[in-house]
Amino acid sequence: MGKLDRRRREILELVATNSFMTIDTLADHFDVTPQTIRRDINEMAEEGLIARYHGGAASLSTTENTAYTDRQVLNLGSKREIAKLVAQHIPEGASIFINIGTTNEEVARALSSHKSLKIITNNLHVAQICAANPGFEVIIAGGVVRQRDFGVIGEATIDFINQFKVDYAIVGISGVDEDGSLMDFDYREVRVARAIISNARQTFLCTDASKFGRRAMVRLGHLSEIDALFTDRHPGPVWGDVIREADLSVYTVN
Repeated sequence: MGKLDRRRREILELVATNSFMTIDTLADHFDVTPQTIRRDINEMAEEGLIARYHGGAASLSTTENTAYTDRQVLNLGSKREIAKLVAQHIPEGASIFINIGTTNEEVARALSSHKSLKIITNNLHVAQICAANPGFEVIIAGGVVRQRDFGVIGEATIDFINQFKVDYAIVGISGVDEDGSLMDFDYREVRVARAIISNARQTFLCTDASKFGRRAMVRLGHLSEIDALFTDRHPGPVWGDVIREADLSVYTVN
């Protein structure tokens, strides 16, 4: 078996294991150029082996997300830079919703030097991070704890969130479809996220650019419902019209 065949077989295995892999991550893994990986992905997608998305490749399933432990380390450097950028736009003394997601957990860490924040979350990891700051008031939503990532979801969670009106919502997403739809995998998580967006004066979407073009099954909303996008790089010219029509402010690390 040649190097090319071995590489493509391993790409298929990595994508199947992780649900989604970025071009940059694969290029680093195989010590080849991004152009080489992009060519592999294009040909494998044409053969119907994987799904090709902007910035990477995914398994053909739209029903299951990448495992939480894998998402913790996937694009970690970018997530930390995005988090620092978000923290610069949160003033002292603000009230904030922070929902489920590994990027949001990095935002919680980046806020550690702030003072007098009131944080409401349905993410037990975020609650633990923020509770370490004695100047924060941390409120945990009630509901069912999802074991795979310690997110809190369900009808009780929605009822709890609807009691508040806060300054900012920090939300994550699993994918952004070509028409600007915000997509996720768990309809219960999506319903809580809808309540969070509805009860915030401003909503910040925090996601790395690899999520643009990534598909998932459940529609959360649309980019037009978001006030600002925080990402590692602009998702590219193909998304320019969608972003302009959504009247969305975009803040990029690079």
